[in-house]
Amino acid sequence: MQRTPEQQAEQDALAALAARCLAGEQSAWHQLVTCQHKRVYALCFRFTGDRTTAEDVTQDVFLKVYRNLATFDPGKGVFATWITTLTRNLLVDHYRRARQDRLTESIDVSQSPENDGPTLAERLADPRPTQEHRVAGLELKAPIQTALAQLSPDLREAVILRDLEEMDYKEIALVLSIPEGTVKSRISRGRAEMARLLQCREGQVM
Repeated sequence: MQRTPEQQAEQDALAALAARCLAGEQSAWHQLVTCQHKRVYALCFRFTGDRTTAEDVTQDVFLKVYRNLATFDPGKGVFATWITTLTRNLLVDHYRRARQDRLTESIDVSQSPENDGPTLAERLADPRPTQEHRVAGLELKAPIQTALAQLSPDLREAVILRDLEEMDYKEIALVLSIPEGTVKSRISRGRAEMARLLQCREGQVM
């Protein structure tokens, strides 16, 4: 990937910051968390669609970064790709745990004691704007976030990394550990499914 001088300078600065953290500079660690928190949180929120969950996963990410910073090698890749890979792996772990938890809760059962309130499916698809969509500068509209949540995890992460994180195909391939051809295929399928979901929603509204 050909980076602009500004992008290269940013990555060089992050690599230097990571080195200072490993040298034991507490102020460097605080600076690293501060400059990367918004990006990590945004990725977590876009994948989970839930502010509390995104905050929890973000905390887990930085705990793992702290424990594994020594494994970052500037000679093998940029810091942004390294931390995105780490974040993605934790999100996958979270999804698998959450899926197991959901096996005990029917999505079609009303969540109110009287059994006449909205079902879990209806609450998940609530189109009303919420505070989650405004946190950390996220201006994702509710229909888009709802559509993202309906994609399979494989397609969702590919679309998020390409269209929202604006990573190139090679970087996404590194993060997901799959060939670039597979990356392009997942992005294409994810976009097509997003378009279908949004069209269906517009038809229901009309």
